[in-house]
Amino acid sequence: MDCKIIKYTLILFLISLKVSAVEFEGKFIQGHFILGKTEIGAKIIIDKKEVKVSKDGYFVFGIDRDRKYDLIITKIIKNKKEKITKKILKRKYNIQRIDGLAESKVTPPESVYKRIKQENFKIGEARAINSNLPFFKNKFIMPVNGIISGVYGSQRILNGKPKWPHYGIDIAAKKGSKIKSSGNGIVTMAEPDLYYTGGTIIMDHGHGISTIYSHLEKLMVEVGDHIKQGEIIGTVGSTGRSTGPHLDFRINWFQTRLDPMTVLN
Repeated sequence: MDCKIIKYTLILFLISLKVSAVEFEGKFIQGHFILGKTEIGAKIIIDKKEVKVSKDGYFVFGIDRDRKYDLIITKIIKNKKEKITKKILKRKYNIQRIDGLAESKVTPPESVYKRIKQENFKIGEARAINSNLPFFKNKFIMPVNGIISGVYGSQRILNGKPKWPHYGIDIAAKKGSKIKSSGNGIVTMAEPDLYYTGGTIIMDHGHGISTIYSHLEKLMVEVGDHIKQGEIIGTVGSTGRSTGPHLDFRINWFQTRLDPMTVLN
């Protein structure tokens, strides 16, 4: 066969490989945020869940804190399927045991159970939004200057009872410090007094990615507001179940809670 024909065939083959490739930005580790890029018009399925793909081929997903099994990504285009298997690496989390606490410090009174259930339902609704906003693919910024006093994944065992792991980062700062929006988005919740998180703002960034800002002293936005990255949305407080002024900052992919440090620029 002519050398030119062989070379041309090889080039076409390499181009086809490049076109069919799925690119990922992020590490396949528990709690991490993964940004993907594929061909325009392709469908992407994460495990058994089809995810949105933007007009320019971007998609996003997250890895649960305690995921133990491999992750399967399926790409479908022109009736052709391509499966990619990714091994998920485990992390070690800080576990703190505290005994001898008064029961009121461990379990909330029954009188607030109904309130907590209603508030959790509202939060779940905000996190379930699956909009076409494109802002999920942009780098996020730290919302307030301060000291990281709490990290993602850590867990307390109080009087022998395992409590929910911490699903965000705590940033200790002076009361009244201004809080910036970590990314462009739309406000989907703005509540001044939730039982656990006090003053709380949730913002939608598209494709199931949302950010949560908790324990705020003042809220400076309302539901439906279109916010640009860096705009002031509230001030640091110690509202809700809090022991001092700080911002609890979280990021989610739908109901999957992710480590904010994996998306911050």
